[in-house]
Order: sequence, then structure tokens, then C-alpha cells
Amino acid sequence: MKSKPLRNIPSVHELLESPPLQNLVERANRNVVVNGVRTFLDNLRQEMQTSADLPIPNPTELAERIVHWIQEDETPSLRPVVNATGILLHTGLGRAPLATEALRAVQEVSRDYASLEVDLTTGQRSQRVAAVTKLLKQLTGAEASVVVNNNAGATLLTLAALAQGKEVIVARGELVEIGGSFRLPEVMEQSGAVLREVGSTNKTRATDYRNAISERTAALLKVHPSNYVVTGFTEEASLDDLITLGRQRHIPVVHDIGSGALLDFAQFGVEGEPLATHSLRQGADVVLFSGDKLLGGPQCGIICGSRVYIDRIASHPLMRALRVDKMTLAALAATLRLYRDPQEAIQAVPLLRLLNTPVDNLRQRAEKLSIQFATLPTIATAKPVDDVSFLGGGSLPNQQLATVCVALVPVSGRVNQAAAELRAADPAVFARVHNEQILLDLRSVSPSEDQKLMEAAHQLTAG
Repeated sequence: MKSKPLRNIPSVHELLESPPLQNLVERANRNVVVNGVRTFLDNLRQEMQTSADLPIPNPTELAERIVHWIQEDETPSLRPVVNATGILLHTGLGRAPLATEALRAVQEVSRDYASLEVDLTTGQRSQRVAAVTKLLKQLTGAEASVVVNNNAGATLLTLAALAQGKEVIVARGELVEIGGSFRLPEVMEQSGAVLREVGSTNKTRATDYRNAISERTAALLKVHPSNYVVTGFTEEASLDDLITLGRQRHIPVVHDIGSGALLDFAQFGVEGEPLATHSLRQGADVVLFSGDKLLGGPQCGIICGSRVYIDRIASHPLMRALRVDKMTLAALAATLRLYRDPQEAIQAVPLLRLLNTPVDNLRQRAEKLSIQFATLPTIATAKPVDDVSFLGGGSLPNQQLATVCVALVPVSGRVNQAAAELRAADPAVFARVHNEQILLDLRSVSPSEDQKLMEAAHQLTAG
């Protein structure tokens, strides 16, 4: 009884002759379409065998369903989005966007072969990190540096190279979780270093470090807790305290500053973010930071410091497992070159440019966009509203940045559904929902993306 309806399913050939699928074949790869039709029909047959009452669509309707299914299946999960959340370093959205110069550098080294590990003067093999070492030395004052895949990798490699089988002393209040449920103690455990916690959650003094030092101590570690804040009855040992102690006991001091600012972010209204240059100038032996946060470059972990320690780190076997590719190095080098002129960096690095945008400029854009949004048949109301943005990416969670948003109410009235439709639109737009409104935060949207906001809103359900 169940086999008879199966004979009513059109063949692959019949379906490919239908207008919907013919149009798709003209726009897409024929093999992809043919395989998609076969897979869809196989799934349909399996469903019909388990459900005798399942109706068979007519050939045209079936073809349209298959076209929709293939298009959804072929839509890449990794694609560009407009970040209108107001979180400038949104981890889920790839953190810092790259400068045009960095994108150009990636294209140039990716299109053809590149001098990744070859010295073009001598013709001999060289180190791939040579592409950025000179720049990092100029910008941070470090004697040497290496680059790995991210800052967690930098921590892992540094501790493995300097403290495997020995103790690393760190304040209990600095044992951070770095995102994705990964915690510093777990990273340290994988490095082979032995964690020696000192102090309490809210108070740690230099004497706590001094009393914990033994013949097993390999390093003193200070971690900048960028993704949380402890307030109230608190005390911490300063970097100067640890450097003085390290010099007295001949123990290296490692400073993990996290986000990796190369400029003073106080000029953007952001206080308290440590600078790599300051840590090295104070005397830290090794400084670790990210490339894709406040630096505004590609995802990577940068290790700078004294040559004697960097050489040990660079020669560790894990270095090969954690090394970066030519595209990352090209993007990082291009980004670092911009920092040789701080004013050029502020204009060219997208993160810095967004941070540096005056609120009055944001308000003017919001007023203009609100008028345009109000003309769309999918939007009931649109108006500019003052609000606050955040850096995000584990950076300074309590510091707010003044911003202006465009507040939208869709004609449908279903705000959460409209926000989901914006995420699924082409172009995709990530916004935030507050007080039954969709807020498009212009602090994290470049002016060149304003038209994309309009295009996405036009695709909302009107009823």
C-alpha cells in the first residue's frame, strides 16, 4: 500500500525540466542542483514510508520546495553581517573588522606565492615571524617577539616554554575565564606548569608573592582581568611590585594584558586599559596580548619581551602547532604599519575610527536614517534615541560609550520576530531589542553600511 504513492513522485529528470529548477541551474552549479534534487527526493521517500498519509505536492510546488531547500542548504553559515548591536568587539561577530590596508595585504600574499619563510636577499630559509618583528620592536620597544594563533595560545606556549613542571605564581583574583568556558587554570594545566595561587579573591599583596617563592618557582604571572571588575574592599600587587620582586629573585615576570592596546584609549573615553609599551618599559620580561581586540587586527596572540625569554618560547615544540599563516601575518603587519602614525591609525583602523566618531555625527546619521526608515512599508515608526555602547570582546565591561541608535517598530508589531528576520536577511543585520523596539546602534556601524540597514529592513514581513 505504501509503495504505490512513491511511483507518483516525479523523476529527477522531470523536475529538472521545471521552470523553477531550470532557473536555479542557470544561476548555480548544475551538479549541486542535481545532487540536491536527488537528496530531497530520497528524504521525501523515507518520510512517505513512515507516514502513509503524507501528501505528494504537485510537480511545480515540489520543484519550488526543492529550490528553496537547495538555496537554504547552499547559504554559507559564515558570511558578512552588519553589527548594529553597539558591541564593537563582538566575539560572535568576529571582533575587530580589518583595515582596508590589511585586507589588501591579505589578498596580495594569498593570490600568489609569498616569501613566508624565505629571505629574498640571501635566498636562505628565514623565520615567518620576521614579517612583523621589526614593527613590533618599533611600536612596543620589545627586544624580540613571536606571534601565535590567539592570546590563549600565547599563554599556553609561554608557560610551557618557561615553566613546564615548575610553579607559576598568580593572584587568585586573576584566575579568569577567558570565554567559551575556558579558564586560565585549565590552560596552565595543559602547559605543564603548576599553578600556585596566592592571596584572596579581592585582596592580594606583594608579600603574598614573596612568601610563595621557592626553588620550584619559574615565573610570576600578572593577568589583567579585562572581562570583569572587582570593586569595594580590594587590593592588588602592582606590576612594579612584581617586577621589583622578580629582579631580586631572578624570576621572570609575565604580564598578560589581554586586549592589547597600542594607543592610549583615554582619548576615546575608555580608561584603565594597559599598554604593551608601558608594561615593557616598566620592566616586564614577557608581555602577552591579542591582535584582534583593541589592536584592531587579525586574530592572533602576540608575545613580546626580553630576547632571552622570547628565544626560549620561539624554540619550543608547541610553537609550530600554534603558529599563524601568511594571511594573518600579512594582515597584522599592515595593521602595525598604520600605528607608526597614530593619527593615521585612528582614521584607518575601523575599531579606532568607530570609537573616535563624535556623538553629534552619530545623531545626524540617526536622524537622516530615521526619516528614510519611516518611508518603508515594513516600518511603523523610526526615531533616533540616545543610548550607550560597550567595547565587548572581554574588554572593560563596565565602561559605557555614548551612542545614538535608530529605534524601529515594525508594522507587524512582532519585534523579536523582526530582529530574527534582520539576522536572516541579505545583508544580515544584528541589532538589539529593548523596550519593544529594535535598536540599530550606529556606534558599531560604519557609514558605508547605512544603506545595508535599509535593504535589510525592507525585507521584513509587512503584515
